[in-house]
Amino acid sequence: MVGDKSMLVQTCDRLGSIISDKEMIIILGQNHLREAKRLLKSRKVHILAEPIGRNTTPCIGLGAIYARYLGCRKAIAFLPADHYIGDPAAFTMAIEQAGNLAESGGIVTIGIIPSRPETGYGYIKRAVSDRKDHPFYEVSSFVEKPDLKKARAYLASGDYFWNAGIFVATHETILNEIKLHLPDLYKGLLSLEKVLGTGSFKKRLGKVYKGLESVSFDYGIMEKTRSPIFVIPCDCGWSDVGSWESLHELKAGDNEGLRNFSEGESILIDCRNSLVSGMSGRLVACLGLKNCVIVDTDDALLVADLHRSQDIRKIVEYLKRNKMEDLV
Repeated sequence: MVGDKSMLVQTCDRLGSIISDKEMIIILGQNHLREAKRLLKSRKVHILAEPIGRNTTPCIGLGAIYARYLGCRKAIAFLPADHYIGDPAAFTMAIEQAGNLAESGGIVTIGIIPSRPETGYGYIKRAVSDRKDHPFYEVSSFVEKPDLKKARAYLASGDYFWNAGIFVATHETILNEIKLHLPDLYKGLLSLEKVLGTGSFKKRLGKVYKGLESVSFDYGIMEKTRSPIFVIPCDCGWSDVGSWESLHELKAGDNEGLRNFSEGESILIDCRNSLVSGMSGRLVACLGLKNCVIVDTDDALLVADLHRSQDIRKIVEYLKRNKMEDLV
């Protein structure tokens, strides 16, 4: 949670200036369904629960068929609900621009104007253009997470944007792309569409999802499509809050130049640029730390270099290899 509301609620609130609640479709994992219904119980949003995770392409495809079922005729924004946006007005303006552009065909993505040589994000390279300050560009390529040297070069060139994983397109464009590049997924989506709004949907959803390939939208569609792809640059104070370092950046106060953030039962003495989360009920006392992240929960303790928090996935991979998934 960043602020006094959940990030899901903040996402819905942010979009409320350009669409109504009944136009919002929230797709989440089954284990988050109860909490989402509680948080949004007074709002007329549509909530769908995936029985198992199958990455972003099936999720986006499910959203596309449900939007078609609801009678949507305009472009749809597909966006994660766990992002922090410091300037909501700039963000929603970019989404509206993307929607208008997408209705003429193709897929539009939002490119975050980078503020530092970040190695934890993928990048979008714009096509070379002699136009300056144009509201959109054609996409030249999508680039994997770079090393620091490359990230610095990307920042200096001005031709690269952070990839926020936000896509805008009509449901026809999305489904046509899935039909072309992932025909088995397309067949599964059509099977689901036939029973939308009936008592058979939940059972069919579970059966179809079991047989789906897990594939990201970047890999499954964006790297293969021959349709036009555009990027709209956006400077909106964005963070995906996807790592402890990102959270630290958002929440650490100056603290007389110490740049620490702590929560729960914790004490920091002579520490600098560190994040400490003591949520187990035990006291976490820290002395003389620098650039550290410590997260203490009921079942595990994490201690790491703050600047390597993107590498925590290596710990997750280790736990899975050693049959310790209950700790993930």
